[in-house]
Amino acid sequence: MPDFRPVAVSQPTNILSTICSPEDLKKLTVAELQGLADECRTEVINLVSLNGGHFASSLGVVELTVALHHVYSSPNDKILWDVGHQAYVHKILTGRREQMPSNRKFGGLAGFPKRAESAHDAFGAGHASTSISAAAGIAVANKLAGGNEKVIAVIGDGSMTGGMAFEAMNHLGDLKSDVLVILNDNQMAISSNTGALRHHLVNLSLSKNYNRARKLLWKSLSLSNNELGERAKKVVRKLEAGVKAALTPGAFFEALGLRYFGPIDGHNMEQLVKALKEMQSLPHPKLLHVITTKGKGFKPAEENQSKWHAHNGGFDTTTGELLKSADSSLPPKYQEVFGEALVELALKESKIIAITAAMPSGTSLDLFQKALPNRFFDVGIAEPHAVTFAAGLASQGFMPVFAVYSTFLQRAFDQLIHDVALQNLHVVFAIDRAGLVGEDGPTHHGAFDLSWLHAVPGLVIMAPADEQELRDMLSTALHELNCPVAIRYPRGNSTGMILRNNFTSLAIGKGVLVKEGSGLALLCMGTMTQKALEVAAILEQEGIHATVANMRFLKPLDTEMIEELASRSTHLVVLEENSMIGGAGSAVIDHLNAKGLHRPVLKIALPDAFVTHGHIDDLYREIGFDTPTMTENIKRFYREGQR
Repeated sequence: MPDFRPVAVSQPTNILSTICSPEDLKKLTVAELQGLADECRTEVINLVSLNGGHFASSLGVVELTVALHHVYSSPNDKILWDVGHQAYVHKILTGRREQMPSNRKFGGLAGFPKRAESAHDAFGAGHASTSISAAAGIAVANKLAGGNEKVIAVIGDGSMTGGMAFEAMNHLGDLKSDVLVILNDNQMAISSNTGALRHHLVNLSLSKNYNRARKLLWKSLSLSNNELGERAKKVVRKLEAGVKAALTPGAFFEALGLRYFGPIDGHNMEQLVKALKEMQSLPHPKLLHVITTKGKGFKPAEENQSKWHAHNGGFDTTTGELLKSADSSLPPKYQEVFGEALVELALKESKIIAITAAMPSGTSLDLFQKALPNRFFDVGIAEPHAVTFAAGLASQGFMPVFAVYSTFLQRAFDQLIHDVALQNLHVVFAIDRAGLVGEDGPTHHGAFDLSWLHAVPGLVIMAPADEQELRDMLSTALHELNCPVAIRYPRGNSTGMILRNNFTSLAIGKGVLVKEGSGLALLCMGTMTQKALEVAAILEQEGIHATVANMRFLKPLDTEMIEELASRSTHLVVLEENSMIGGAGSAVIDHLNAKGLHRPVLKIALPDAFVTHGHIDDLYREIGFDTPTMTENIKRFYREGQR
C-alpha cells in the first residue's frame, strides 16, 4: 500500500514564527491576535493529522488561549487547564512549538500539562474537575507568601459535571480569593442563552461604567448610618440576584460566592480580550462563561465532536478523510468484546443496567445505549456518584455494570468500599484500560487496580487471559455471584480467537494450567498469560520446560493450584501488568509464607514508579516487559537458583 502522508495546510499569516514566549503576544493588536489564532489552529490540525492526539477540545479553545496569554503574564500568573487535553495551543505559545511533533511520543512532550516540563504548566492534569481546587490552593499560597499573581482555572464543560468542581467553588466563594474560573462551555453540557439579550447582558456586566457605579453605590452606603447601610446592601443584593436569576444562567454560581460574567463568544477575540482585562481588576472570585465550539475550524470535528475528541492521525487536513485505510483484519478490541457481550446478556436479563462516567464510546457502552437506552445511564465525569448510584440500584435487586477506565475508578475508592463492599452489594466493575495504555501516560495507566482492589474484603477479582474468558467472566459475574465483582482487561486488540456463541460459567477462585512443565512455573494474571506462553516457547528451546498457569482470579486466590505448583517446582514466577506492590505476586508470596512453603519467587510487574508516556512497545522495553528482556530475566533467575 502506498505511504500516504497528509499535506500541510498553508498558513495565512506569519505571526506564529515570531512568538518565542507569551510576552511576545502583549504587543499584538486584536486583529493580529486573531491572525495568530488562525495559525495556531492550522498548526494543531497539521500536528494531529500526522501524529494523532487530543484534537477537538484544543481546536475549541484556540482564541481563548491566545487571549489569555495576551492579557495575563505566564508563568508569573498561573493558568490551570482542567483535564489538560485543551492545552496544545498553550504549549505551542509557551516555547514548545518546535517540540510539538514529539507530543505523546516516548521521550517527547506529554499530552497533558506537566509541571516538570515547563514553568508555564502551573498544575498537572489528566483527570477531570481538579482545576478549581488547585487554583484555590495556589491563590491561598500566594496570599500567605505576599504575592500578587493572578490565578486562572480553565475548566471544560464536561469537567463541571464532576462533584469536586462544585466542592471547590463552594470553598472558593468562602475564601474570597482572587481566582478567575473560566467555564469553557461548548454547549454540550450547559445550555447557553442566545440572541440580543445575551449580548446586552455581556456588555452590561463587563462595562467599566456599570462596575464603577456599583462600587460607588456600595461605598456610599457604607458611609451612611451603619444599620441603614447594611439594610440597603441587602436590598441591593436581593435586587441584583433577582435580576440575574431571571435573566442569566449565573445565579447558581453567584450563590456559591463567585461573581458571574457572560456568556460571551469564545471565538470573538475582541470580546475575549475585553472580558479578560476587566477580570484582572476584580479581586474577588469570579466565573467567566465562555461559549465555544468543540472542533472549531475543522468541519469534520465540528460535525462529529465525539469522534474527533482524539484521533490516531493519518487524515486529510481539509476533509478529515483517512489517508491510511483501517486494517480490517485486526481483531476486535477488548472493550468491543465486552460491550457486545453485555448487550447479549442484557437482552436475556432485564435487571442488567449499564453505567458509564462520560465514556460511552470509550468503553463501548454506546452499543448498550443503542440497544437498550432505558437501561443505560451516563452520569457525567462523576465516578464516585456512579459507584454509589450503582449501589443504590443493586440494593433494589438490579444488576448494575459500571464500565470504567482503571485510572478513573481510583477516584471512587471510598465509595467502592463504603457503599458497595461493606454492604456486599452485587455491583460489577468492568475495568477497562488495565495495565499500561501508551501515549496518554502516567495519568491514564491502569497500574494500581489489582493492588488497591486486593485490599477490599468480599470483592471477587478476575482477569481474563483472552476475549473468550472476558465473555465468560462477565456472565459468571452476573449470574453465578451475588457480591461485588471486578473484571479487569487491557486496552487494545484482543487475540483474534474464534469465539463461542454461548457463555460458560467459571469455577470461582480456580485457575487453569495452560502448559505443563517442570522445575519452573509461570503464574499469570490476565493477558500476561499470552506473554508467558511466548517466553515459555523460547525457554523450551534452551532446555527449560516451564509450566504456565492462568490464575484467572486474584480474589479468591486459587491456593490449591499455587500449593501444587510449589510442591513440584523449584522456582515460581508471577507475571502481572500491575504495580510490583500489593498485587498478584504479593498475594502468592504471602500465601506461600503462611503455609511454610519456601520457594524462590520472581515478581515480574510494573515498577514502583510512574511509567512515562509513549508507544506501548517503547514502554515495555523501558521497563523490561518486552519478551526478550522478560525471557532473559526469568532464565537468569532460574539458572542462578540451580547453582
